[in-house]
Amino acid sequence: MSEATLQKTENVSVSTENDGKYLTFQLAGEGYGIGILKVREIIGMLPVTPVPQTPGFLKGVINLRGQVIPVVDLRLKFGLPEEEYTERTSIIVVEVKGLTNNIPIGIVVDTVSEVINIQAHEIEDPPAFGSTIDMNFILGMAKTGDGVKILLNIDLVLSAEELGAM
Repeated sequence: MSEATLQKTENVSVSTENDGKYLTFQLAGEGYGIGILKVREIIGMLPVTPVPQTPGFLKGVINLRGQVIPVVDLRLKFGLPEEEYTERTSIIVVEVKGLTNNIPIGIVVDTVSEVINIQAHEIEDPPAFGSTIDMNFILGMAKTGDGVKILLNIDLVLSAEELGAM
């Protein structure tokens, strides 16, 4: 086996726990994906009620059929520039593991793309950026026909402290 083949084999995640269906979406022109089992529903933008003294990425709360749900702008959470919401901007309502139970949270994305099936051999581990950058919230990098999608572990995108603050 050549060294190049060996390196390629070592970089590919052989675990099948991350394969399956993912809801894909766009943020600042980049593709992302969330495991479909974490998604509760997709809705258009609703009026968001700001909550004082919360982090800037927490846009506020919405009333979704009688349930108050916090809304996080993923652009701001990931340190991307803020942009005006458009008719394509969507809120993906996900179930995030809290300390005692699952918490519904709305995440604002630029546009929802599609649901795709990703096999384990199409997923590579996230690149190592050194010990000072926390990349635990990234499940992997999926190689798709139109590029690379960053697969998110939505349970780890928000820290336990941030969830507690909500």
